[in-house]
Amino acid sequence: MALVVRLPGADDLAEIVEALVAAADAKEADAPELALRWRWLADDIGDALDALPAPQQ
Repeated sequence: MALVVRLPGADDLAEIVEALVAAADAKEADAPELALRWRWLADDIGDALDALPAPQQ
């Protein structure tokens, strides 16, 4: 499955990744499987960001 996200910049998406990790930390005790899923999602998004070409200036 593919997802297209249109944001002003990669910084916004990085903030979403940080929020997923923070949410996973908060949910770890109550729902460890959900927390793990959110961490995997954050890792996948981070990997996709790392794969983007460097911006041209």
